[in-house]
Amino acid sequence: MDNLSDALKKLKITATDSTADSLEGCLDCLLQALAQNKFMRNPCVDAGLIPPLVQLLNCKDQEVLLQTGRALGNICYDSHTLQSQLINMGVIPTLVKLLGIHCQNAALTEMCLVAFGNLAELESSKEQFAYTNIAEELVKLFKKQIEHDKKEMIFEVLAPLAENDVIKLQLVEAGLVECLLEIVQKTVDSDKEDDIAELKTASDLMVLLLLGDESMQKLFEGGKGSVFQRVLSWIPSNSHQLQLAGALAIANFARNDGNCIHMVDNGIVQKLMDLLDRHVEDGNVTVQHAALSALRNLAIPVVNKAKMLSAGVAEAVLKFLRSEMPPVQFKLLGTLRMLIDAQAEAAEQLGKNVKLVERLVEWCEAKDHAGVMGESNRLLSALIRHSKSKDVIRTIVQSGGIKHLVTMATSEHVIMQNEALVALALIAALELVTAEKDLENAQLVQILHRLLSDDRSAPEIKYNSMVLICALIGSEPLQKEVESMAFLEVVSKLRSHENKTVAQQASLTEQRLAVES
Repeated sequence: MDNLSDALKKLKITATDSTADSLEGCLDCLLQALAQNKFMRNPCVDAGLIPPLVQLLNCKDQEVLLQTGRALGNICYDSHTLQSQLINMGVIPTLVKLLGIHCQNAALTEMCLVAFGNLAELESSKEQFAYTNIAEELVKLFKKQIEHDKKEMIFEVLAPLAENDVIKLQLVEAGLVECLLEIVQKTVDSDKEDDIAELKTASDLMVLLLLGDESMQKLFEGGKGSVFQRVLSWIPSNSHQLQLAGALAIANFARNDGNCIHMVDNGIVQKLMDLLDRHVEDGNVTVQHAALSALRNLAIPVVNKAKMLSAGVAEAVLKFLRSEMPPVQFKLLGTLRMLIDAQAEAAEQLGKNVKLVERLVEWCEAKDHAGVMGESNRLLSALIRHSKSKDVIRTIVQSGGIKHLVTMATSEHVIMQNEALVALALIAALELVTAEKDLENAQLVQILHRLLSDDRSAPEIKYNSMVLICALIGSEPLQKEVESMAFLEVVSKLRSHENKTVAQQASLTEQRLAVES
């Protein structure tokens, strides 16, 4: 402890006025003390040592710079508070500058990379990094590396930095993508452990760069970019890692309508279906999930839906109906829901598929997987809303789906409530007799009374609840329930609702209830 105290005193004095040799001696003493006892960090901080150490990063002597960087690293290691202090003191631009000046010094370069790796984990650091030429320096350094360990060290800095959209674009402009593609090409057929690890890291980083809108669009280049074409070639690869990265890359490229339309018109769908075919039996779950994600995104533009249905996407997706993996189930459901949006024929065909509907009803009860449960309910509703088919409604009634649609009407999400109410209104209008008993057992009338009475219910929920009430009174048992719950009183209050559509529907509903009572 005495040695440390002496070192601290000397260092504070010598940091501003000393020879390199005396500084090295003090720093060496400090590093030894920190290495021997991690509890020495606090005395260093309390003694106000961080500012003079940061100041020393402007020193010209490479050995002093190295020791200073290591001392700061040891003091601030694993402490977000101290690391934030360093960031606020402007250490990031200084270190980036050092990396550029001393890139020939292996030890100093490594020290800078370790520091970047620690600091880049903090969100507050990324904005500062974005104002430096870190992307250019790291890519320049990366191109020189031959050893796996050195590349790995740079990758560990690149990954957290690439989470920032500004830095993503800077990395793309600095030529990182070309480096990554070269690594993929060199390692794809290798069975060496280091090469397999490099292939994964490079392809994962490539996918991460595509998460930025600007960087993604720059690499897409209207679908004619060489990078986009290379990524496409990964999909039919024999490497699961490249298949995964390729499918995820397509999903990322498919984030705007223009890209989606171009890709569908240029045969991407068939490539993805071929990939899925290779993973039906005992397939790779991550690849299944990625390919389904890509198909779901491609199905969003209206003009793509009919083309994808004609290509057989629905049939390809249904092969995974047996999957017990929630991530695959979730994407499967989302893809089908996107495909049938405003596609009456497809919605009817799928809605009459008993195996599909029974599976949906089963997944509507998957309480451990909220995403799967929500998507199952939404697809069940969509089959009715888009087909407007009596056969579909009968299939859903026979499979026990009505209670789930009624429960969906109580969802905390307005969009789901609304979808459920519209589907239930179609059921009441087209097949009330068939669904009557299930609607009664699910206590739909009581739920509608609650929705109309609740001031927090959105205007569209109140409107569709009243439309549904008007349809339900065509059933004698349901009409009796409506009469017993004093709906007239609730509805009459809504005639003065601030939303004109709700107020008008309240007047119509009140008249209808008065006639029927």
